[in-house]
Amino acid sequence: SSGINAEWPLRPGGMKDNIADVWYNVGHVAVGIGDSNLAYQAFQLALISDNNHAEAYTNLAVLEMRRGKVEQSRAYFLSAISINPELYEAHYNLSLLSEGQGDLNTSFKEVRKSLEAFPEHVDSKNLLAQLRQYFTLL
Repeated sequence: SSGINAEWPLRPGGMKDNIADVWYNVGHVAVGIGDSNLAYQAFQLALISDNNHAEAYTNLAVLEMRRGKVEQSRAYFLSAISINPELYEAHYNLSLLSEGQGDLNTSFKEVRKSLEAFPEHVDSKNLLAQLRQYFTLL
């Protein structure tokens, strides 16, 4: 796996009068203070409140990725992408996960989708350059 950091999406619009967003924001604060158990519970509660909360799926996927639960992480990323195909963080993180598993084709495809959604994303640009270097060496 590369030394590139995972991306944590912020929910657009800040805190709304939506309980899912409240739990999502609690989870984001928990990530910020390093309490991954609280973050995990908060993101799950966000999904119980709104099962179409793509950002919560993405952040649960990142937590699962950190725990080494590759298949659960992949499933959460794919759920996030199916809900919001423009969520670059889900594509970028799925690319990181795939690269770490040696699935360079999926990694390449997903990092390109990340850059389609957010062309200026520096970590995606770096990962794409790294992947292109791998393919040049093959």
